[in-house]
Amino acid sequence: PISLGRKEGAHCLAFEGFSYLNLGYQPLRELGPGEIVIMTPEGVRTLVAPGKKMKICTFLWIYYGYPSSTYEGISVERTRYNCGAALAKRDAGTIHPDIVAGVPDSGVAHAIGYANESGIPYSRPFIKYTPTWPRSFMPTMQSRRNLIAKMKLIPVHDLIQGRSLLLIDDSIVRGTQLRETTEFLYDSGAKEVHIRPACPPLVYGCKFLNFSRSSSEMDLITRRVIARLEGTEDVSEEVLEQYTDPESEKYDQMVEEIRKELNFTSLRFNRLDDMLEAVGIPKEKLCTYCWNGKD
Repeated sequence: PISLGRKEGAHCLAFEGFSYLNLGYQPLRELGPGEIVIMTPEGVRTLVAPGKKMKICTFLWIYYGYPSSTYEGISVERTRYNCGAALAKRDAGTIHPDIVAGVPDSGVAHAIGYANESGIPYSRPFIKYTPTWPRSFMPTMQSRRNLIAKMKLIPVHDLIQGRSLLLIDDSIVRGTQLRETTEFLYDSGAKEVHIRPACPPLVYGCKFLNFSRSSSEMDLITRRVIARLEGTEDVSEEVLEQYTDPESEKYDQMVEEIRKELNFTSLRFNRLDDMLEAVGIPKEKLCTYCWNGKD
């Protein structure tokens, strides 16, 4: 996204609209799909009008958008609260953790939404140390991603020992980082670790961004589990579609296999329909390829 801002005698543009607010600029608008403009201090002139169709990566709101950002008028922070609330509604009365926590930073707002909806206390059993570490999805080497994710999280043992924890992360891609986090929690005395990803299972590698792109879709934990259940990596689109349907038996089998492989006490993914409702703009404007193979 490209956001335009203005103040007296000046205009600016940025990928994140909040970045110019403290410089005295006020939001003007976001550029539309395919729009081309010329910007001068006096104004902004459109050369090519925006198209009528757009496809925005839904992960902007779920994961890598900055909390204070707004895209298409939709707040990132508010969307994450909505996702957490949706997860809590699906869980209502089925589990009874002592605390709700979010994997810093992208899981925190989701966890706050869950805690507010469920009434279960929110807590911070991890503190994130960020001065020397970038976003973990940015490096192209998976080993580097894993190291960054591990080094940034500092535990608070008094909030872990003997507790039943419900932990919300933005997603499960390969499963490596969250498995190590869960094992660390058990080693630190956690009684239970319930996992609630804020998005549906990632079944297709993203065609555009690094965080779920890889040399093979078999790097995704979902595809490894599906291959194991089906007895082959060569799975048809018709079968894959069943694994993306939260009402299907195959979906339940996949989730249970992931739960066992990663040693979670319980696992429930956010549903695609709940997540799209949490964002709140027409679904035809959102790219959902990594979850259902449809962009």
